[in-house]
Amino acid sequence: MTSLRLRMMEDMQVRNLSRHTQDSYLLQVSQFARHFAKSPALLGPEDIRAYQVYLTNEKKLAPRSVHVTVAALRFLYRVTLGLDWDFDQVIPCPKAPKTLAVILSPEEVLHFLGCIESFKHQAILTTCYAAGLRISEATRLKPEAIDRQRMVLRVEQGKGQKDRYVMLSARLLEVLTDYWRAVRPTGGWMFPGAVTGEPISTSAVDATCRKAHRVSKLSKPVTPHSLRHAFAVHLLEAGTDLRTIQLLLGHRSLSTTAQYLRIATNKVCAATSPLELLPRPIPKASSPPTPEHF
Repeated sequence: MTSLRLRMMEDMQVRNLSRHTQDSYLLQVSQFARHFAKSPALLGPEDIRAYQVYLTNEKKLAPRSVHVTVAALRFLYRVTLGLDWDFDQVIPCPKAPKTLAVILSPEEVLHFLGCIESFKHQAILTTCYAAGLRISEATRLKPEAIDRQRMVLRVEQGKGQKDRYVMLSARLLEVLTDYWRAVRPTGGWMFPGAVTGEPISTSAVDATCRKAHRVSKLSKPVTPHSLRHAFAVHLLEAGTDLRTIQLLLGHRSLSTTAQYLRIATNKVCAATSPLELLPRPIPKASSPPTPEHF
């Protein structure tokens, strides 16, 4: 291990960055150094620019994928190497396109969950929808996080290393109880994985989700995060206020939660289309005249 790598690891540890963030940053910096076969300490702004061009034009990475590299390199040069650069100019962050999530209807959610064969995976993905959990939060759920008295779930160290409480619906409690009685999970996790003492991996749940999507024959894309989006939009359409949804989702900023205002039908369809205000009936278009031929 090089002294630069060790110092960067220590810099991330003293800032208490998550294990996932640390691993991701180290991987990005290692790939950057391997690309030039040099230590990053010997590389400058022109090298960084050339690498970003390589990622964009040759590797065809999406802007959001390049964002991870940008964050890792900015941390390395700003914090670990202590350089006083204008990082917005030296390591620019590419503009990502603004997209809207495709939302499943309640009927589509029910149909999708019914296409999951595994009892364990069905319970996990049902939890993602019923409580709005990220897949990483659902897989790391512990039995003691289920509070039957207060009917809440305790999410421990979610994104941003934050704890929060979410609702525990009666139907979800029934699903989790039936799963517990049938499987009797061990190892301290509600959903144990193949490795003893470890929770089920998110990749295993992703694979099951893809298989269930094929079986369901739904035209809309479905991922575990789709169920979290559906949770938020369905609550909004049912009249739940945005601040409550923000707390349930664990968003740091209300503006992140506000994106669902652009999706919820009770918001988008609140105004009446001017077409409905036109006198009836709408005149039919006349057919074009028959062409004359010599």
